[in-house]
Amino acid sequence: MSKPLTIAVALGLTLLLADAMASELKIIAGGSITSLLNELGPPFEKASGHKLSIHFDSTPNIITRINSGTPFDLVVVPIDVFKNAETKTHFAAGPSIDIARVGYGVAVRAGVPKPDVSTPDALKKTLLSASSIAFVPASAAGAYVTKVFERLGIGEEMKARTRAQAGPPQIAPAVAKGEAEFGVFLTNVLIAPGVELAGPFPAELQQELVFTAAIAADSKEADAARALIDYLRTPASAAAIKAAGMNPG
Repeated sequence: MSKPLTIAVALGLTLLLADAMASELKIIAGGSITSLLNELGPPFEKASGHKLSIHFDSTPNIITRINSGTPFDLVVVPIDVFKNAETKTHFAAGPSIDIARVGYGVAVRAGVPKPDVSTPDALKKTLLSASSIAFVPASAAGAYVTKVFERLGIGEEMKARTRAQAGPPQIAPAVAKGEAEFGVFLTNVLIAPGVELAGPFPAELQQELVFTAAIAADSKEADAARALIDYLRTPASAAAIKAAGMNPG
């Protein structure tokens, strides 16, 4: 984060959290916003005195974690988590808060020619030409990528080319090191050293994944959790979200 942005966040938080008691917040978050929360977390901790303990994971694992009774205070997760009826019972009453959203795209190793992904037919041709693709099938974003393959009529062909990654942060490095020819996932994950975005999915196939925040029904740190949500919606945080390749709210 740039120094002006850090200062702006700190000044805003000083006013926002002046009367808050320092707490340890247990947070569950989507793996695709690892970099974003790792960037925004330290200024929040410094200004507020709160300590953030963040567990990043995929949507299926997040649902299992919450439903198994793992203690948490706040989630910032793909909206798909809220589609699970049992999981929703673990959140406090009231509306959830959308924090950020982002669409899908294709990345290649930096310096190689960028393939055409501008239309459904072009994307299909490009994917079929790939020797391998990196993404995270067992995730909300991965489920949508798989659905796009199926819509293009190449679901079976892509299974043989898939190089499944442990989490979103591993996608770009796999492409940069040549372990996979393409990375296909949320575009913010594909903005990383060693790779370049070939382009977003064509409009006919595009969809945004929304990351939403909610407080645990049994959290003893609800005030601190609300302070973090407010912080993630400040103009300075919105600037950081945009800089990370996402759209606020």
